Amino acid sequence: MKSGWAARIVVLACFAFLPRVTEAQSGQRSSRSDAVTGSTLGQNYPNPVTTETTIPFAIGGAPECADPARRYRVTLRVYNMLTQQIAIPVLLSGSNGAGGGEPVRELSLSCGQYTAFWDGKHASSGRDASSGIYLYRLEVDGRVMIGKMIVIR
Repeated sequence: MKSGWAARIVVLACFAFLPRVTEAQSGQRSSRSDAVTGSTLGQNYPNPVTTETTIPFAIGGAPECADPARRYRVTLRVYNMLTQQIAIPVLLSGSNGAGGGEPVRELSLSCGQYTAFWDGKHASSGRDASSGIYLYRLEVDGRVMIGKMIVIR
């Protein structure tokens, strides 16, 4: 029992160093908003994740869209702490009526607020993701935003 708690404390201690590690690996500064594309990445909920989670994000300065006709190339991925890709969430809904369950991979989206869904499973095996800290990475026109979540099984 004590070793289980000790392992959790070590993982949480690593959590404190995570932003510096991801910046070094990506070569870009991690952020939750991007002034160039007017995009923001919200905190997933529920967090901690027990079975599934949703990830909110906005593109193009939504809800006050400066250029509603502009299209953005959007990708959202979930990674484990070893930076191995675990899954690509699916688009649930958007303020402009977009949605329909397609993976958020190289999607062309207009300005708006969106919600993505992750079922908590590895894409390759279909098994539940194990307990730990995971990253979700939103890329909008090549600009990166990173969020963190905790999975508890």
